[in-house]
Amino acid sequence: MANVLIVDDDPVVSLTLARMLEWAGHDVARAESAHAGLHQAASAPPAAILLDIRMPGLSGTEFLRELRRHPALSTTPVGIVTGDYFLDEKILTELARLGAVVRYKPVWMDDLVELMATLLGPRAAATEP
Repeated sequence: MANVLIVDDDPVVSLTLARMLEWAGHDVARAESAHAGLHQAASAPPAAILLDIRMPGLSGTEFLRELRRHPALSTTPVGIVTGDYFLDEKILTELARLGAVVRYKPVWMDDLVELMATLLGPRAAATEP
């Protein structure tokens, strides 16, 4: 399957998503801050990134802007997984312009498999357990 980087400041959410993705056959790395995520992505470019939008310091939106400035990472597929149901239309428009796909928590296994398929195309389809 694919190498996926999860960038989320909540270790419980990050671990849960990681376990789900690993169960679906993906290799997973985790970063608990946007700064750490940018460093990890630059060091070992992932096939896709799952990103929280609300993080202290550098937000998910700022992370995505920075990511798109890196030539080697500018087209990396990014899925935003957020519990913020009240994202401003301006933010949603910017996220779409930056090529991110937004999904809202809670995310179930089927949702995550579908998101990975959207991000990575047909090769990301998980083996059904």
